[in-house]
Amino acid sequence: MTAQIIYSGNLRTTATHLQSSTIIETDAPTDNQGKGERFSPTDLVATALATCMITTMGIKANSMNIQLDGTKADVTKIMASDPRRIGKIVVHLFFPASLELDEKQKEILERTARTCPVERTLHPDVELDLQFNW
Repeated sequence: MTAQIIYSGNLRTTATHLQSSTIIETDAPTDNQGKGERFSPTDLVATALATCMITTMGIKANSMNIQLDGTKADVTKIMASDPRRIGKIVVHLFFPASLELDEKQKEILERTARTCPVERTLHPDVELDLQFNW
């Protein structure tokens, strides 16, 4: 088992990662009867994409003796309706100015990010806008 989720009422949950005991609380978004005071479940999906992209790039970068420390991602989730779902995820990756890579290294890292497990799991109807700012 990976996690245990408990509904705490008022459209909130507490998810516990069983291996590490890390806790994430969720809240329904304001446009769907919630207070928007925590990540919503769909926020976590969009966030998971960006963290997966950076993590898999980090794994590949390690094998290439490249340090990606300080890399940042800005994530925007755009909902669609009928049915209510994630319609688009925008991920803008920003790399440290001190990072000096050639075009081949950038291509390898971008391909790695674009094929991370979360990206491959998302439904093809979810539009992805992935930008790499070297």
